[in-house]
Amino acid sequence: MMEKKRSDCPALPPGWKKEEVIRKSGLSAGKSDVYYYSPSGKKFRSKPQLSRYLGNKVDLGCFDFRTGKMMPGKLQKSKQRLRHDALSLAKGGKPDLNTALPIRQTASIFKQPVTKVTSHPGNKVKADLQRASEQPRQLFWERRLKGLQPSDVTEEVLRTMDLPKGLQGIGPDSSDDTLLSAIASALHMSSTPITGQTTAAAEKNPAIWLNTSQPLCRAFTVTDEQIREQELKVHQARRSLEDALMADGLARAAENTRELLEGKTA
Repeated sequence: MMEKKRSDCPALPPGWKKEEVIRKSGLSAGKSDVYYYSPSGKKFRSKPQLSRYLGNKVDLGCFDFRTGKMMPGKLQKSKQRLRHDALSLAKGGKPDLNTALPIRQTASIFKQPVTKVTSHPGNKVKADLQRASEQPRQLFWERRLKGLQPSDVTEEVLRTMDLPKGLQGIGPDSSDDTLLSAIASALHMSSTPITGQTTAAAEKNPAIWLNTSQPLCRAFTVTDEQIREQELKVHQARRSLEDALMADGLARAAENTRELLEGKTA
């Protein structure tokens, strides 16, 4: 069940309509989706689509897609942030490319290297570089990824992947969603092969025998058949994306031609 509310949008040219769809049931009850309709009835689901369609006719820099209003303060904050980032880069700073996971950094109780400052010329300071570079991690930190779900530009929750039958989680809260996030995080952060927990004792007491460099799942192997199946899926996804881009390009060309003809007849 959904409730639709359509109204005029003064921030856009005359004839444009804003529609808000409120969900009445299901897991996403109470959430709403916002769409815009052109005078010709064409539907727009996101601000980038509006920008591409309107072009230079309307400045959407401070347009808020959800409320349908112009927010000058929003544009000012964005300009200040861009100006600050550009100034930082001009001074030799680096862009923020941090992709760190939400892992709690606990206080270490282990021996840490100590630097002794002295003017004695024969003083030598030794430090364990390997231990200094390793950051302590909370046990079962993967549970912090629970409840995180991807969504598109309209805040619609995307369907998660289906894990193969050979991947089985161990430890507390061994759900498929948490296991998928843990494996994806291991592939993203680790340079070592992902094999799972190879010790059988980890299933009996993971709090003691857990290999923290591997995700919380039983040991598994990837066969050549699974690799070929995955390659086929990737090939099909690329073909689907290619067809979608081709159809979008043809639709844009047809729309531009129609608008050009309408302009000439007017």
